[in-house]
Amino acid sequence: MKKARRFLAGALICTMGVSLFGCNASRETGKKTEETNTVGTETKEEGSEFKTTYGSKKFDDVTITVEVFDRSNAPEGSTVIDNKWTKYINEEMNKVGITVKFVAVPRADEVNKAQLMMASGTGPDIMICYTSSIVEGFYKDGGTYDLSPYVDGMEQAKNLKDYIGKDCIDLGRNQEGELWAIPARRSTTASTNLFIRKDWLDALGLKAPTTKEEMYQVLKKFQKYKPDAFAASFWVCTKASDIPGVMAASFLKNIADEKAYAIEGDSATSLLYTDPGFGEYFKWMNGLYNEGLIDPEYYVDTTENALKEDFVNGKVGCFESNVNYNVDSLRGSLLKVLQSTDPKADVISIPPLKNENDGEIYNKNYPINGAYLFIPQSAKNVEAAVTYLDWLATKEGGFTLFHGFEGEHFKYDDSGVPCVIDAGYNTKDKDWTRHDLFLIGNQGYYKTPDEFAKATSKECPGYENYVLDNYKNASMGVVRHDPTFTAPTSTEKNTEISVIREEYFVKLVTCPPDKFDATLQEFKDKLKKAGYDQIMTERTEYYDKAFAGK
Repeated sequence: MKKARRFLAGALICTMGVSLFGCNASRETGKKTEETNTVGTETKEEGSEFKTTYGSKKFDDVTITVEVFDRSNAPEGSTVIDNKWTKYINEEMNKVGITVKFVAVPRADEVNKAQLMMASGTGPDIMICYTSSIVEGFYKDGGTYDLSPYVDGMEQAKNLKDYIGKDCIDLGRNQEGELWAIPARRSTTASTNLFIRKDWLDALGLKAPTTKEEMYQVLKKFQKYKPDAFAASFWVCTKASDIPGVMAASFLKNIADEKAYAIEGDSATSLLYTDPGFGEYFKWMNGLYNEGLIDPEYYVDTTENALKEDFVNGKVGCFESNVNYNVDSLRGSLLKVLQSTDPKADVISIPPLKNENDGEIYNKNYPINGAYLFIPQSAKNVEAAVTYLDWLATKEGGFTLFHGFEGEHFKYDDSGVPCVIDAGYNTKDKDWTRHDLFLIGNQGYYKTPDEFAKATSKECPGYENYVLDNYKNASMGVVRHDPTFTAPTSTEKNTEISVIREEYFVKLVTCPPDKFDATLQEFKDKLKKAGYDQIMTERTEYYDKAFAGK
């Protein structure tokens, strides 16, 4: 999914005749420099400290601009840049002399828009991108601020640092200690679940599978029990998004080595190229396909809508998808929909299968951070921008944007967890925008994963235990977080590699079994020709440094 080409901000800016900071100027870091910043960015005398903890300074009616994703989901009468919650933000920020204006960017086009805005010097003061190599590239090319002078002081950005935590913040820091971005912290890193029709298991007198062989036997019996359905839908790793899932983790040979997984686990392509266990996973999938255990035309539509349709129509016995997929209200409470036509239907999550190499359970989780927040050199008041991010870490800030107001949107339970009063009302009133306005966090404003799971369970009345089980199953065993580093060659060669990958991911699953090994080798040969050895060299060099001394 990493579709962006590497962008040399400084070079393009000079070529286009657009000046963000002057091609010969030194980077503005918050300390006064000899050169002049052409956009008049506020500077401080060396040794003075910026005040970026919300409430520690009253600004002189400054305006900052902030990117917000546009998902075309605003209710009638509102827009992503003008609604009840953007008004609330300004009510609070006006108290310290800051006005916030929002700049809408289509979510699906965030990388391209970031590149264009950086090249033209038109980016908002706070920008967002999920691709670390793109953001760090902007910084290396001189296009963005080192935020360490605004964040690292004892009295600076105190709320922000308390909420995000050092480990997460340091993911936006280079080896020189410069802070090229503020990484948003995930409230939970739980990523995917294996789901299964419990009512089918019960009808057949079966237990939930715990190994690859047990899974195969269950699927074979499902096929006989429900011949008009698909026994399985393990398409997470066979669609173009190229994301290795939890089912695949039970096959990997190198996953026991944290460093090896960091080097190899950025994509299914890297795993197929380097870990023989992932080839075995695709061979297993090939066997399922050729025995008719999965949809023979699964590759025609690998979107989430296809899985939703199979789910609510009772057409699939076991599948892998996003954590909490079976009961998530934002995805349409799919189990509830299924039970409206089949009251006895039951779909539960199960623990990941045991790894066939060492018997351990491995869970693939997201990185501890999500998006990266960065400030371009065109920003006129970095101090105010960081103050806004600090406010988002407060109870009045991000907590309210995400949970709403006590008595209107939620009430506290006996353990102090915010519980939804009316999920339908919240969906229309705030949930459509709460994730996008709460920039410094992914999955919402929660201090711990347990708090997240408990609160999220309250958003699914009648299915609370499903939610708790889903997050427990998605977080158990040995957790391997998705790596955050993108090799430069991977970005540069993305288009060529994507074409190869999308062709062979289908071929590997659908080819005759006796052609599988040759097809896999052909795939690897084409990747090698496309420069994949260089990609793995770059990843190895990066993680050799990252793991040095550990």
